[in-house]
Amino acid sequence: MEKKTKLHERLYIVLIMLFFYLPIIYVVFFSFNSSKSLTKFTGFSLEWYRKMFANRTIMEAIWYTVACAVIATVVSTIVGTITAIGMSKSRKIVREAINQVNNLPMLNPDIVTAIGFMLFFTSLRIKTGFTTMVLAHIAFCIPYVILSIMPKLRSLDPNIAEAALDLGCTPIQALWKVIIPQIREGIISGALVAFTMSFDDFVISLFTTGPGINNISMYVYANVKRINPTINALSAIIVYVITAVLLIINVVPMIRERKGKKDEKSINSSLS
Repeated sequence: MEKKTKLHERLYIVLIMLFFYLPIIYVVFFSFNSSKSLTKFTGFSLEWYRKMFANRTIMEAIWYTVACAVIATVVSTIVGTITAIGMSKSRKIVREAINQVNNLPMLNPDIVTAIGFMLFFTSLRIKTGFTTMVLAHIAFCIPYVILSIMPKLRSLDPNIAEAALDLGCTPIQALWKVIIPQIREGIISGALVAFTMSFDDFVISLFTTGPGINNISMYVYANVKRINPTINALSAIIVYVITAVLLIINVVPMIRERKGKKDEKSINSSLS
């Protein structure tokens, strides 16, 4: 009975993994197709990758997407980290009030947030463009950063900052050398979520940008009604980059851990 249960669980996991990753594998596979067909593989070719890099519109969309995502990630991570640390030191009623406000952008439908930003910029007579899109992305990324960091801050000893100050640290040193190293994983997670949310956003970008400014999501939406294999190549490159980043993030800590263990063993052997 237990073996059957374990077999069903494994089968269930396999089906879920196939449901998530088969479409991605399908897109990557047909990005190397020599013809425009999305159902029949006629031969291996890098033609669509070449055309993608030669397409000025696509390259501009990639530039605007990456630039916006990087700026939004850096600013939202800094602001979100400082806000989260400030919330952890605030009174409970203040912390709960900020938490409720922080949850609103995440619970609101994207279309509501997008219309709100559009009306806000219009009421202030601000011309929409790349700057307004970046500001909107920063605004909706900050709550995700705070949400990622707060659990790490709750797990910290509440007296750790005071102990650092008693040992001679200035407030800036206590923040930079004591608190931030302890919540580094939460900061990295928040930054990755912020980058993903900004990179993937379509609705808010559509309502807060101006003419001539397109990100990848908007470009794909504009070309989704017609067969355009360069989109497969573009999607495949995004998959390659994300896979490489995930491998680096997961492999580097393992290498450091192994190196630390080797150094520890060498020190212990030298002492003995």
